[in-house]
Amino acid sequence: MEQYKSDFIRFMIDSDVLKFGDFTLKSGRKSPFFMNAGAYVTGTQLIKLGEYYAKAINDAFGLDFDILFGPAYKGIPLAVSTCMAISKLYGKDIRYSCNRKEVKDHGDAGILLGSPIKDGDRIVMIEDVTTSGKSIEETYPIIKAQGDVTIKGLMVSLNRMEKGIDTDRSALEDIRDKYGIEARSIVNMREVVECLHNNEVNGRIVIDDTIKTAIDKYYEQYGAKTAD
Repeated sequence: MEQYKSDFIRFMIDSDVLKFGDFTLKSGRKSPFFMNAGAYVTGTQLIKLGEYYAKAINDAFGLDFDILFGPAYKGIPLAVSTCMAISKLYGKDIRYSCNRKEVKDHGDAGILLGSPIKDGDRIVMIEDVTTSGKSIEETYPIIKAQGDVTIKGLMVSLNRMEKGIDTDRSALEDIRDKYGIEARSIVNMREVVECLHNNEVNGRIVIDDTIKTAIDKYYEQYGAKTAD
């Protein structure tokens, strides 16, 4: 595992973003882990988060693209912080663009916030975590309506590696099949468990044998068949 990946896993724990215990998800599933990207709230956290995304995007897709697109709302700070990190780490200026939930009809009018999207633009999308693909379903047609563009990929922070409600495939696999978009993550849950099981983070064991057993049982029931 690359060093930045293990650092990112510990960063999620330090930021109280990734938690382990007993959680009820929106889907109704009982999960032994939960991720809340809304817990990234400080300037220092956002700087670090942008750098982790920048490294993962560079590894997965390279930097030969024009726009980083973040779906509203959580994708907006992700796109901004990651564009800044790409500039800092690699000296490459990438434009950011996001959608509005409602079309603005005055001043800086339109559906987009940030850079316009035009013919020939190459785009990478960025999200926190994708469990159902709903936000992509909403934003994909918005992006495509702007012109003849190429969407090179989607980067999320964590791949939960679990099947959808009506499919045995993961959300990232569904996105690949439905939209032809290469969907990648900074880390997946297999890597999280590998990194944290019986290893200390700030003096405490985050995933002990009990939590590991609960995670294994969860994936026996809800794990995607071919999740990467």
